Amino acid sequence: MKASTTPKADYKKKYIYKALAVAFWIIVWEALARAVGSELIICSPYKAFRRLLELCVTPEFRSAVAFSSLRILSGFFAALLSGIVCAVISSKFQVVRILLQPITSVIKATPVASFIILAIIWFGSRNLSVFISFLMVFPVIYLNVLEGIDHTDIKLTEMAKVFGISPAKKLIYIYFPQILPFLCSGCSVALGLCWKSGIAAEVIGISTGSVGEMLYRAKLYFETGDLLAWTAVIILASTVFEKLFMLVLKLIQRKIEGAGR
Repeated sequence: MKASTTPKADYKKKYIYKALAVAFWIIVWEALARAVGSELIICSPYKAFRRLLELCVTPEFRSAVAFSSLRILSGFFAALLSGIVCAVISSKFQVVRILLQPITSVIKATPVASFIILAIIWFGSRNLSVFISFLMVFPVIYLNVLEGIDHTDIKLTEMAKVFGISPAKKLIYIYFPQILPFLCSGCSVALGLCWKSGIAAEVIGISTGSVGEMLYRAKLYFETGDLLAWTAVIILASTVFEKLFMLVLKLIQRKIEGAGR
């Protein structure tokens, strides 16, 4: 007879497997670096990590990370708010839904590089990542929230109408719990998109003082260690913010579910 595993044991096992997977790819990286034998093409994990530590203590590093994070996250939150508001309006007014459909389709189909070049012409490069992050995130949030509203149980809304439940309570106890899974799914995709597109915009636009500019410099001078170190910074910043933001959404969901019982 098989012994049943506890959720805590499963949780630990999952993270052990993840750690082993990461260790495996670091070993592959090290083996590849040794096989190539040229730091110009690919440096070892140790040298990339050492370079990352060296960069972390410089004022330029902190300034660049703060510059890019502020602009990319500003674009994300602006798109989050706009996407939710537009989805609510579209669910009420068919004409708004029809008008926004071609815009979201064009944004999804157009290469991000095209928008970056246009945005440089229109706005310059200083706040380029704000606009590009907003543009990439908006359709994802808008379409996911709209789908969540469309999937809301009609019987619950009719019951709320019969019992004269206030619009605020309807929003908190009926709409929000049913829309939240769609919003979480949209945010999970959008957070990765906003960082990738925002940094790409900074690299192409060479935004002064940004992480994108640091990546461009590393490419220009063939500094592979710097390139990998800055890439690790972007991955880390994106992952940490995504985990924190998704945790906040889950805590809000639990609180609403607990209050509704």
